[in-house]
Amino acid sequence: MSATDKISLSQRAQEFPAYRPRPAAAPVALEGIRVVDFTHFIAGPLATMFLADMGADVVKIEAPERGDELRYYPPAVPGLEAQGGPFLWSNRNKRSVALDLKSPAGIEVALDLIAGADVVVENFSTGVMKRLGLDYETCRALNPKLVYCSVSAYGREGPFSDRLGFDPVVQAESGFVSMNGYSDRMGVRASAAVMDISTAMMVSNAILGALFSRERQGEGQFVEVALFDTGMLMTGWATMQHLVSGKEPQRHGNTSSDTCPSGVFEASDTSFYINCGNDKIFQRLVGQVLEREDLANDESLKGRNDRIARRDFLFDELGKEFRRQPWLHWQARMRRAQIPCGEVRTVGQAMRSAEAQARNLITHIPHPDLGQIPNIASPIRYARTPVVDPTPAPAIGQHTGEVLQEVLGWAPEKVDRMARSGAFGARIPATTDESGSPIQ
Repeated sequence: MSATDKISLSQRAQEFPAYRPRPAAAPVALEGIRVVDFTHFIAGPLATMFLADMGADVVKIEAPERGDELRYYPPAVPGLEAQGGPFLWSNRNKRSVALDLKSPAGIEVALDLIAGADVVVENFSTGVMKRLGLDYETCRALNPKLVYCSVSAYGREGPFSDRLGFDPVVQAESGFVSMNGYSDRMGVRASAAVMDISTAMMVSNAILGALFSRERQGEGQFVEVALFDTGMLMTGWATMQHLVSGKEPQRHGNTSSDTCPSGVFEASDTSFYINCGNDKIFQRLVGQVLEREDLANDESLKGRNDRIARRDFLFDELGKEFRRQPWLHWQARMRRAQIPCGEVRTVGQAMRSAEAQARNLITHIPHPDLGQIPNIASPIRYARTPVVDPTPAPAIGQHTGEVLQEVLGWAPEKVDRMARSGAFGARIPATTDESGSPIQ
């Protein structure tokens, strides 16, 4: 890593304020909950990161040599072996244990961790956990109160249980792609991994519900969330609209099929989005913001469906008005009139916006190798049990020795013996430093 790379990354982190630590005495929402995390890529790791943010001890199980394949998704982080931006984004607040699950010794360690865990999460291909001897029935016999969550593509049973699932494929198969883009060309996928991200939200919600059930009823259970099922949900109310009307949703670009005027407009200096979700908002827009009484009093524009029918005319009239003044002029007037609107921004502009600053969404946190790295805040805000202070995503197997000694109570000699037996693959963990403290 060159000095230039170090300076540029440090400068990028320092552009944002330092993270403000939580109150030292505040409890955490998932105090005492331990998660053994066998997930990889996005949907599973992001879900377990949400739990880690809430205070769960998430032990990420990784293959010794390459670890989670998401580590290698670009861009690579200069100075960090096997860590790219996507991995940093989805794996904070976790401890990494490197286990060779193809070895009996590695499976022995995994079962020991599961025996004392509250939650297991996995998103391997169907049948893998059973072949490893880590399936739900085996784990339940070992730990009856275990919440065992399986994240699959098309379900763990049935004719499609063997299929692999990736975000853009589910975007296509769920109908999501067909709804997005412009009517004169093929539908487009969302650039963000919306199916993986929404599945992660469903997984964390499902696990929290199962933990609550266990608290009240005393039993663990098997939990399943499928990517395709979530994909169908992500098409929104279009599914029910189709069932009611028999019609397929159409692509409308940046406009809305359900409201008008909703879409992108041009001020004299930039683009912005307006969403007039009802008749009252429209009246405030044309009456208070634009002072166009002719539009406000036009009977052919009074109702939602009337405006949809005259969308081209209305957009033309509004466009001519908005191009007369800069965005800040219109933003102030629309804010006073309570019009839902916002500037069309790049990702970088959004991160540096006044709104993001007001919410402390982007900060910098310490990193043991790089000094400082940026951190993107959790959207969850608890008053009594604030989310934990963020720690960077771990290196492969970074906490192997620490976890086995702290969680399983193993002596350093036993860790060394298991390492020689192949439990940890080629990345054999150091177990203690000169002071006797566990390290990796």
